[in-house]
Amino acid sequence: MSADRRPPAIALMGPTASGKSAYAIALAQRLGGEIVSVDSALVYRGLDIGAAKPTADERAQVPHHLVDVCHPWQAFSAADFARAARAAIDGILARGRLPVLAGGTGLYFRALLEGLSEMPEADPGVRAALAAEGAERGWAALHAELARVDPEAAARIHATDAQRIQRALEVYRLSGRAISDWQRNARTARLPLRVLKLVLAPPQRALLHARIEARFDAMLTAGFLEEVRALRALPELRAHPQPLELPALRAVGYRQAWEHLEGASSPAEFRARAIAATRQLAKRQYTWLRGELDARWFDPAGQAAALDAAVDAFLGPRGG
Repeated sequence: MSADRRPPAIALMGPTASGKSAYAIALAQRLGGEIVSVDSALVYRGLDIGAAKPTADERAQVPHHLVDVCHPWQAFSAADFARAARAAIDGILARGRLPVLAGGTGLYFRALLEGLSEMPEADPGVRAALAAEGAERGWAALHAELARVDPEAAARIHATDAQRIQRALEVYRLSGRAISDWQRNARTARLPLRVLKLVLAPPQRALLHARIEARFDAMLTAGFLEEVRALRALPELRAHPQPLELPALRAVGYRQAWEHLEGASSPAEFRARAIAATRQLAKRQYTWLRGELDARWFDPAGQAAALDAAVDAFLGPRGG
């Protein structure tokens, strides 16, 4: 069998607060790599503290791509991400560097690594109508509607996952065809790289929960609420009829902070709701990660040497 001559890349996946970013920076520094963020919150400008965005100092240490590429009132789809990420990877390879793909957004990883179905583009009018229906009827009702027209999609989309419910119904209303049907057919080309998938996660879920709680308290100390106040003051968000339906403000913590600043919760209730939402995100991420059957799992804190060894064995003599 001939050797696989495709350029190598490392995919660092994992739940939120698992230590992906720190390891990605260390790995990129060690191997001459550049980081492509695979995170649906980091693409938005102004979402810094609450999104755990790499600091200016960290970005000075290692080049980061797909960070701060659009405004929080703009849509940025998985297809937009895949196109931009592929362009960034082409540049990294042209410079003779190693692409390090790091993040926890499963849809972005799938779009980048496996390609996307050629389904209808987003339609602002249909999307706005669905957002209004979600606000009026509740997303559970729209999830029930999705179950009638596309039971396969409804089975894998949680009843509280407004963004994915909205997209699935949008595709159906635009095309009269279930998003599951689109996804089974005609996909764009897979990423032409040899990819090592690594899942970084602590061995016990309780450890991750403790990290989530500690990190959120650190975010509060660092000025997270002031960050959200600044977002609320942006004219484009002030003028938006339903700002909390924007993808950027669906990022965990931001919706809860926004509602808290509107007086919907006490400080203690806000903290509890934000931490609970982050734990729910981690639970959804674990569900996705368990489906990545070709990924290898490591505890970044307790298995750092084994993690490095797995990367080095995959790369072989430097140069791929």
